[in-house]
Amino acid sequence: MTRLIEEDEWMMDLLRAVKVLKLPDWWICAGFVRSKIWDALHGFEERSPLTDIDVIYFDPTNSNEEEEKKLEEHLRNLVPNIPWSVKNQARMHVINGFPPYKSATDGIANFPETATALGVKLYDQDQVILTAPHGITDVIHLLVRPTPRFLTTEELRAVYEERVQKKDWKKTWPRLEIFHS
Repeated sequence: MTRLIEEDEWMMDLLRAVKVLKLPDWWICAGFVRSKIWDALHGFEERSPLTDIDVIYFDPTNSNEEEEKKLEEHLRNLVPNIPWSVKNQARMHVINGFPPYKSATDGIANFPETATALGVKLYDQDQVILTAPHGITDVIHLLVRPTPRFLTTEELRAVYEERVQKKDWKKTWPRLEIFHS
């Protein structure tokens, strides 16, 4: 799976740009990874459009949202015309109403869908490493289901259902199987 990304120069350029920031515990996650896998499994030759490029990191020493905006601006200067979205997972638990996260991977584990709970970053030079707190089975089998956190309350189940409806992923990737909570 990481080879798909390592062979994609555009994706590697974005990973290199984020690596330059030297953020603690950083990852590019969610649709950046998921869409690449689903595109490959559907045999698409062109990349499906992404609404944003989610960059996350974990820095409990500075959870000021202004810092995230500065990082987005820095990334726009490095790689323009990319819809960068930078979020420090040390503060995102507050927005989501969850207990504090312990790391960026813990934040990823609390994403709504297992197939989206994925992140990649560069190790050493250009070796891509993957974090997948819920495994890769769902994403490679084209399954969309809620993460355990989003099965805990009716409110979170509703958030998952609303996202599935809003994202309308089957329109782009018709072979998906969507599970409802």
